[in-house]
Formats: sequence, C-alpha cells, structure tokens
Amino acid sequence: MATYSLKKSYQLKSLEEITFKDLWGEHGVFTTMWIFGKPAKILFFDNHIKNLIRSLINYGIIKSSLKSDIIKLINNNLSKNKKYNHLLRIALNKKIISISLRKRITPKLDFNLKLVNLKREKPQYKNLKYKKILFYLSKMDNSKSDIGLVSNKKIFETGTSNLLFIKNQKVFTPKNDYYEGNTYKFFKNKIKKITKKDIFLKDLHDYDEILLIGSGKGVTSVKTIKEINWKRKNLNYFRIFSKYYNLAIKNCNSYKF
Repeated sequence: MATYSLKKSYQLKSLEEITFKDLWGEHGVFTTMWIFGKPAKILFFDNHIKNLIRSLINYGIIKSSLKSDIIKLINNNLSKNKKYNHLLRIALNKKIISISLRKRITPKLDFNLKLVNLKREKPQYKNLKYKKILFYLSKMDNSKSDIGLVSNKKIFETGTSNLLFIKNQKVFTPKNDYYEGNTYKFFKNKIKKITKKDIFLKDLHDYDEILLIGSGKGVTSVKTIKEINWKRKNLNYFRIFSKYYNLAIKNCNSYKF
C-alpha cells in the first residue's frame, strides 16, 4: 500500500479541516497530479484543474469559488522549501474536499500488464468508484505492474493510466469507454495521428508495443502480458513518446504559491 506524507480533509462549504476521508467509493471525482522539483512544479496543472472543475459540474458539485478554494488548499499544504517527487491527489464529493500526497514510484522497463475482467463505472469521468481497482493494485509492485481493464473481450485502460498500442508504425487507442487523461491529451497534440479503434484481446499479438501514459506512470513500456504470452517487440515509440514527455517536464513552469 502507498505511504502518504499528507492526508487532509476539509468541509467543502467552509473549508474547515475535518478528520481525513479518502472518499473512495463516494459520488464524486478526483484528479492526480505529478508534483516535482524544488521549487515545486506541477505537470499540466492548468488542464488538471480545468478538467476537475468540468467533471465536478457534471456530478452536481457546484460552488462558485471551487477553483480558488482548491488552489488555496494546495497552497496551504505545499512547502516552498521541499523537493518533491510526489503524486498530489485532490478528491471531492458534495460535502468534502480531500487532499493527499504520496511518493511517485518510477516504473521499470520490466513491466507486466495483468488482465482483469473489470470496467469502471462511468469510465468517461475520473470518478471515485475505484475500490475494486485499488483491491488489485494493493497486491502489486506498482513499479513493475498494473492491471488492464477488460470487458466484452476488449481492453480499455489500466487501473492508473491510458493505453496506446503501436502496430506498423501507427498509434492506436481504444475507441471509447475510458477517461482521457491530461497526459493523453498532451500527446494528442504532439503525435500526428492517434487512431481510435476497438482493441480486442485476440488481436493484441499484432501490436509491437503497448504504452501506459498518465501522471503516475509517465510513459511506461509494457514488456509482457503473461496471461496471453505477449512480449514487446521493440522500444521505438516508447523512446519517441518519452522524448516529448521529457520536453514537457523541462518546459514546465514552477508552481506559484
């Protein structure tokens, strides 16, 4: 299980601090951001906040000062003097804002994707219905593995990330029924064409590479899917995507407290 260096909850209405609640399983949404360096930087910060606010409105969690409240709590809980390499999670339901911080684990090249018959509730949103996913992830070394969510013989996303599939120098991603994360949206603007199509389990052996992309995993290359004896054929697009991602890190501005 992850070790948290910060866990705090606040009443949404008053911002008064209360006993910490992680809010997993609640009717609400969350976002997870990578905070790194000294002074601190948060990768794709503006997009994270925009997407979070948009999702909150769709979930009926409405308050005119939501954006400024969230930024205020981040400011109050981050340190100007600390060097970070952490994942900052902001979660909300209709009554509570929770904020937590845990160390970011660097994925290894010896990475396995474990297939699980599971589909998230309302997968187009980063909602808090994650208890089944967390059950699987809690049993794994997250630097070396993640779960691939499978339904109707198709794969959609992982427990933490979006998925990209490379075949014949073309990049594919599942057609629908998953949340398009901020890292995914960044790459949509950088790569000439990412084609959406149904990714069937029976066709996985046709793909040369499978990549995870997200705040926690960055760009991660899957080495194996042991259940079907899939093995990556090369690291060509992993290197291409990593180059773009590293430039985004380099160009990221320091967070303003």
